[in-house]
Amino acid sequence: MSGSGQARERFVTGGDGVRLCVAEYGDAELPTVLLLHGYPDSKEVWSDVAALLADRFHVVLYDVRGHGRSGAPEPLRGGFTLEKLTEDFLAVAAAVSPDRPVHLVGHDWGSVQGWEFATVAGTRGRLASFTSVSGPCLDHFGHWIKRRVRRPTPRRAVQVLSQGAKSWYVYALQIPVLPELAWRGPLGRQWPKLLARAEKIPSDHYPTSSLREDAAHGAWLYRDNVRQRLGSPRQDPYAHVPVQLIVPTGDAFLSPHLYDDLERWVPKLTRRTLPAKHWVPRSQPEQMGRWIADHVVAVEDAEPAPEGEGPAPESGAQLVLVTGAASGIGRATALAFAEAGARVIAVDRDGEGAARTAAEAEAAGAAGAWPETVDVSDGEAMEKLAARTLAAHGVPDVVVNNAGIGLAGRFLDTTPEDWKQVLDVNLWGVIHGCRLYGRQMVERGQGGHIVNTASAAAFQPSRSLPAYSTSKAAVLMLSECLRAELAPFGIGVSAICPGLVNTPITGSARHTGVGAEEQERRRARSAKLYKLRNYPPEKVARAIVRAVRRDIAVVPVTPEAHGLRMLSRLSPGALRTLARIDPPL
Repeated sequence: MSGSGQARERFVTGGDGVRLCVAEYGDAELPTVLLLHGYPDSKEVWSDVAALLADRFHVVLYDVRGHGRSGAPEPLRGGFTLEKLTEDFLAVAAAVSPDRPVHLVGHDWGSVQGWEFATVAGTRGRLASFTSVSGPCLDHFGHWIKRRVRRPTPRRAVQVLSQGAKSWYVYALQIPVLPELAWRGPLGRQWPKLLARAEKIPSDHYPTSSLREDAAHGAWLYRDNVRQRLGSPRQDPYAHVPVQLIVPTGDAFLSPHLYDDLERWVPKLTRRTLPAKHWVPRSQPEQMGRWIADHVVAVEDAEPAPEGEGPAPESGAQLVLVTGAASGIGRATALAFAEAGARVIAVDRDGEGAARTAAEAEAAGAAGAWPETVDVSDGEAMEKLAARTLAAHGVPDVVVNNAGIGLAGRFLDTTPEDWKQVLDVNLWGVIHGCRLYGRQMVERGQGGHIVNTASAAAFQPSRSLPAYSTSKAAVLMLSECLRAELAPFGIGVSAICPGLVNTPITGSARHTGVGAEEQERRRARSAKLYKLRNYPPEKVARAIVRAVRRDIAVVPVTPEAHGLRMLSRLSPGALRTLARIDPPL
């Protein structure tokens, strides 16, 4: 074990006098990392991760009651409640780290237990941090279901039904006797092969010979807790320690949407996503080891919060980068995120405008705001921007590719130079932002969100806006493609499609095929029409914030945008007819 020595095993007396088998690795003077297994596993599921951590930490594993070499409660019914599991954890923590709180990592039911430990008052001072892998808090889960049932929408209904289908095994384990017979019979014999085939994990020294009895006893984890907690969740399951959430995007048993509301319950949360299946301690031990170590070191190095104030706010409050931020929708979006307490990077080729927006963002409540002067059509300049912001502020959690220009005029009056200019900004600017920051988000492994500003013009052909409409239709399709590619990494992509919005773009849009005097007349007329419509950019900004929070794919904004999108689906011929009308300009 690379200098860490062999495991040292001992027994600790837990709740109700149950004897718990505890294994320890490494120097007990180092910070303690406690790895807790799930169902139907034993502590050996963590053996590879423990080996990777043992040189840097005091690593502790223990068999949950009724599993591995730990004793089982008598009777089994009522012996596996979360309250009794909490007593076991406190007993182990006191034995292995009497003077310092421990860093807990839980997988599956180890994570379900960990959420209990991280949210009940009785564990304060014994827990330093919590890393959750593939196991929700049952109380959070109960509230998640109640909110979706009480205020149903098609999207929420799909989420509940989808998770209900994934939870088929939970219902099966409620059946008396049959699960025990299956595990002690054919299922127990075939489980190692089924697991190796489904999860593509090695079968050496895992599962252990105690699997059949572990699985039979562990059925009571579900029977003693699930129905009660989902039906009557606690009203105050707030985490009192920093939490790292690791979500395997290929988990066959848990939907990532289960964690949509988690910020409500966890003041200090770090999210990470992993393109893997359920048993990541076995399939991805190196990545798990790195993330666990990083989280523990970050918590150990952080200054403790004052007594009674709970965890300090995360130094990395949500970082949001907005292009085209000097005015219009970009400025409004930067301010909307600022009001939510985010850190904001305001990017625009108008340096003075970007600086004004950054100053306004700080005044609006941003945790920090910085201007950047960049032309988004310049790929080299965007690469330097991405490197500069990474070094100074880290990876953005949200990137809003909003910069754009207007161009009106018929196709035959639009020169190649005109096409290049509008595509360089409206399309290539988006491509640069998606490519550079999307890669950073993937490499960070904590998810994120990209917002691309398209337009209602993406839905509607127009004889007077061929270049502009083409650029925005391309942005819409790019967003849809990118959403599919980045979904496994927990990165959402939204396309925002505003209609007529009162922004300065109408006053700066170019009109091809006309002289200077006629161009100014058309600009003035368009600006007047948009001003009369008077749909404010702040409403678009609110739609953008909502799209990020709810991970919405395509967001029409304004009634005409909704109408055009509906027509594009139901009656595209009607849109073609409208396209032939020459608008008065």
